[in-house]
Amino acid sequence: MEPDDNHRGWAERSGEFSPTYYAQLGANTVSETLATTCDYYLPEDAAILEIGCSSGRHLTHLRENGFTNLTGIDINDESFAVMADQYPELAATGTFHTGLIEEIVPEFADNDFDLVYSVETLQHIQPQNTWVFEELARITSNLLITAENEGNGPQRGREDAQVSYVNDEFPLYFRNWKRIFTDLGFAQLSYEPSKRDTIRTFQAL
Repeated sequence: MEPDDNHRGWAERSGEFSPTYYAQLGANTVSETLATTCDYYLPEDAAILEIGCSSGRHLTHLRENGFTNLTGIDINDESFAVMADQYPELAATGTFHTGLIEEIVPEFADNDFDLVYSVETLQHIQPQNTWVFEELARITSNLLITAENEGNGPQRGREDAQVSYVNDEFPLYFRNWKRIFTDLGFAQLSYEPSKRDTIRTFQAL
């Protein structure tokens, strides 16, 4: 799949994995882990950025836990219409950007955010665009959290496969997030394997 086709598929997504779909799911265990981590490491006025925020279920959970300086990026413009309907307080107080991660993130200044996190979004970045991981490291002054699918095997990964296709529609890349971000100057503070994702918290050195 070419990057443009992949981007278009997410930008026009409806039904399963759409902004409405995620709003209906609401907060989950990943949301709770994010809030617990923020409570432990960050002040309530910390600048927080979610990569691929969709309609804002995780950001809303952070807001409900006292964090107010919230920013999100999503490729699907419908995300913010759904947010305004489902999470109006977040929509009214947060800062949101519609577009490609690869185009928006380079516009941020060094260390603009105290925390940058992604929930099942970086796993869809295609190999041609993995340079954006360096950009995420650049704009983060303190913490970076990945909650990505690392496979379901006993090693929490698939050694013989680098990519799979979700519903035969779009690619999901299995990556060694610990190696990626430690190579970019972070230390892994914790990891929490779950049935679906592995949540890793990194801190800038």
